[in-house]
Amino acid sequence: DGKIYDAYVIYPRNHTNEANFVEYFVYQIMPDILENKCGYKLCIYGRDIYPGEDTASAIEKRMKKSRRLIMVLTHQLINCKEPAYDQHIALYNALIQNDTKVILLEMERIGTYEKLQESLRFIIKKQGTIKWKEQHTVHPQSSNSKFWKQVRYHMPLTLKSS
Repeated sequence: DGKIYDAYVIYPRNHTNEANFVEYFVYQIMPDILENKCGYKLCIYGRDIYPGEDTASAIEKRMKKSRRLIMVLTHQLINCKEPAYDQHIALYNALIQNDTKVILLEMERIGTYEKLQESLRFIIKKQGTIKWKEQHTVHPQSSNSKFWKQVRYHMPLTLKSS
């Protein structure tokens, strides 16, 4: 299908203490489970988009080469006055072009979705979110946890068996 990545990961990029767990999740936990244990190939901003590249076109190119978009939902992402460029492009691709499936990971209890942009609310209403409750478990990095099984259900099939 000409795609290089199984998923492009969209997450809030901010240097506050709150972002530490999200960045740890995006850079450590997700690659460990989805790439190392399940054989997927992720595209993560800051890891797969290089300094000096034109960020906007790099994001668009990587998204076009991805089979899925994984959006990490946090209060920080929701309360952000100006959504990140990759979030705009992802929602456009998912809703207007209807060619990319979005997987929504709810990392913290969001409560009501009123503050979300309408396009995101539409996707949540249509397909729901996968809620992260792993911090309460003994092994948050088990690829057989309910959370990761749900994520893998929405991911494209891989050639490598997990």
